Amino acid sequence: MSTTEARPVEPRLHGSRSALPLALFSAMAFGLSGSLAKPLLETGWSPAAIVAVRIGGAFLVLLLPCLLLLRRYGRPTGRQGLRMIAYGTTAMALAQLCYFSAVQYVSVGVALLLEYSAPVLLIGWHWARTRTRPAPRRFVGAGLAILGLIFVLDVFRGATVHPLGLLWGLGAAVCLCCYFILGDEGAGGTPVPPLMMTTVGTGVGAAMIMAAGGLGVLPMTANTAPVSLPAADLPWWVPALLLVLITAVAAYLTGIVAVRRLGGSVASFVALTEVIFAVIFAAVLLADRLSPSQLIGGALVIAGIATVQGFRWPHRRSSSIWPGSAQPRSRAAAKSNSD
Repeated sequence: MSTTEARPVEPRLHGSRSALPLALFSAMAFGLSGSLAKPLLETGWSPAAIVAVRIGGAFLVLLLPCLLLLRRYGRPTGRQGLRMIAYGTTAMALAQLCYFSAVQYVSVGVALLLEYSAPVLLIGWHWARTRTRPAPRRFVGAGLAILGLIFVLDVFRGATVHPLGLLWGLGAAVCLCCYFILGDEGAGGTPVPPLMMTTVGTGVGAAMIMAAGGLGVLPMTANTAPVSLPAADLPWWVPALLLVLITAVAAYLTGIVAVRRLGGSVASFVALTEVIFAVIFAAVLLADRLSPSQLIGGALVIAGIATVQGFRWPHRRSSSIWPGSAQPRSRAAAKSNSD
């Protein structure tokens, strides 16, 4: 089928009231990845190998449904294809490469803080793009959220700083911005179905990570030794399978839908709860202790998100899941999204 054939009318995503729960679910799914990956790391897996299995496995799981979608509705346009390749390159492959490179020079807390400065960068990007000054609550919410992250990540304990690490960390933040910009259908062009976006993105990302491993840019080691959790010992494939199904397939699919309903800027702040969920999962699954400062930090992050959102449900148009059927926003809706 050609790229210009009819675009079918699909059921619309009903309203935006489910947007915040979807965004929180996506953040929770992403937040589980650390607790599932840590036991594998302790048995000798390299971070790059875990990422390759996680997103490469997601690509294999989603490939058949995506092919059925293509067979029914036809191929995407060239512009959509370039957008999906850019999504896989930046949001999945380069984001991981930049983060792994950053932690070689700075502590993990500093690297994560730099990466999760993405919402602040997005405020600046939207400001420059629209030439409209963001509402003051955006700046207040950003300040509260970043302060909360500092407490949650316990950045100042054993912090190390190096210029190269800072640059790599900011690179990771830019790549995270691309995740929200390219995933948002309002960023330009016609929307790509979330299933297709995730399938192509994970395929491109996995290929690039494995290429980096093959070239020696990232160490790529894995084994089949059982993993140990405080509650029980498990075969290696159990956390690996959960990484694929929950922290990749479910996380990326719901994340794209949430970004399109909330808008990239607001969704980026909600995504900061990933750090909170990561700490909670580490406490439950790995018996890590939650400190009072981390609890305070979590409350500050939530307060920042609520401030950015204006203590109300966002009003954003419902969007079709298939390209070419997006309806133009009214001026009032456009103004609401820029507040």
